[in-house]
Amino acid sequence: MVATVLNSPRAVETSIYVVRAFIKLRELLASNKELAKRLDELEERIVRQFGTYDRAIAGILNTLRQLMNAPESGNRPIGFTADLEETS
Repeated sequence: MVATVLNSPRAVETSIYVVRAFIKLRELLASNKELAKRLDELEERIVRQFGTYDRAIAGILNTLRQLMNAPESGNRPIGFTADLEETS
């Protein structure tokens, strides 16, 4: 577009340079479509594979948390203790 406003050899050269840059960019994007497709396939495979591992690890962590927070036992302590409460 510069060449239409500024009628000079430098403006024409710049316009050609810009058009070539866009052509090169389009070629790069077209060649990277295959790479993008392969990356998408790899990502899907990893998500499928590690999804089951994530659920297993989450289950293990939940079990460990439950074991760490064990309920208090209702048993009486070992040994003699005097009952201070009167029984009826």
